[in-house]
Amino acid sequence: MAITNAINHEMKEKFAIEHVFQSRGRIKILKILATEGELNISEIARKAHINHNSTRHHLNFLVKANILQEKTFGRIRIYRFRIENTKVRAIKNLFDIWENSNL
Repeated sequence: MAITNAINHEMKEKFAIEHVFQSRGRIKILKILATEGELNISEIARKAHINHNSTRHHLNFLVKANILQEKTFGRIRIYRFRIENTKVRAIKNLFDIWENSNL
């Protein structure tokens, strides 16, 4: 039981909100997917102006954090928000509100 609690605590720490929004690259990726919907890694990298390896690193983190879903079609990987997750909906709503406000 103590081991399970320690693992759960470690996972919560690793995927805490400050880690999700830790880098500009990750924020750019989230913003792009919030507005574009589903994209492959090359499109995400191009739109975010981030190299392919960094993009893949950020996407892997966001998939492990249960924020993004990865769908594979042969060699093509498509990424999208895991919108059924309440926290993910809140993140998407934040970007939608931020982009559509008149501030």
